[in-house]
Amino acid sequence: MTTPETILLGGVAGGTIFFGLPLGRLRKPRPALKAFLNATSAGILLFLLLEIFQHAFEPLEAAVTDGRWGRVGGMGLVFAAGLAVGLLSLLYLGSWQRGRRTRASLGPGAMSVAEPATGGAEARAGALNLGMSIATGIGLHNFSEGLAIGQTAHAGEIRLAVLLVVGFALHNATEGFGIVGPLAAGGVRASWSYLALAGLIGGGPTFLGTVVGTVFASDYVSVLFLTLAAGAIVYVIAELLNVGRKLGAWDVTVWGVLAGFLVGVATELVIVAAGA
Repeated sequence: MTTPETILLGGVAGGTIFFGLPLGRLRKPRPALKAFLNATSAGILLFLLLEIFQHAFEPLEAAVTDGRWGRVGGMGLVFAAGLAVGLLSLLYLGSWQRGRRTRASLGPGAMSVAEPATGGAEARAGALNLGMSIATGIGLHNFSEGLAIGQTAHAGEIRLAVLLVVGFALHNATEGFGIVGPLAAGGVRASWSYLALAGLIGGGPTFLGTVVGTVFASDYVSVLFLTLAAGAIVYVIAELLNVGRKLGAWDVTVWGVLAGFLVGVATELVIVAAGA
């Protein structure tokens, strides 16, 4: 397989994220459907988080097993830094965005008049920002998937590389649902331009990772992007579950989390079969 063919397949694997994004165009879904879609997003991301930590731990555990303590220290530092940056950056970015919207919307002496009018706009902005945060976390993870595709092909394991493309393509197809879940929960109908941007942020890194993987391999880079994704996803899952509580349909939320998690399990089995 030539390098351009490998890169093209990496683009295909990332592009399937667009399959689930049109759900973001739903018009006023019913409250139970809002809660279920929101929770399904959380379930998919919860499984993705377990998968990410599994892959991020592997190089660190291998270094401990081999007694390479210098590598353990370096890898551990990258692991902790990536996790902290991924989690805390979204925390403080969200706080800054909320503060900025409040200052822009409310002026001195006008708070009681402006609050009801701006409440809907703030909720819409919050849902859109949360959806884009999910896309960012998924994109960081998908960069690592692209690295795996590129590195496998570069090593001459063509059959495995193709099967990984198929597995990741199926897996990424479910991630589009994860991005638009909070939009449905907030009753927000996203524009096509928003969905296109979210798809590029979430799926594009698979293509970029494939390009990098064909010429460069580094456990440190892989662990960095995996832990950045993990930190972001931890924050987003907490936000999604908070939305589920506010919707007042906790039983539907729990079922949605279960459904999303099982969807993640099913797509991961395809990747495991590829590895076998």
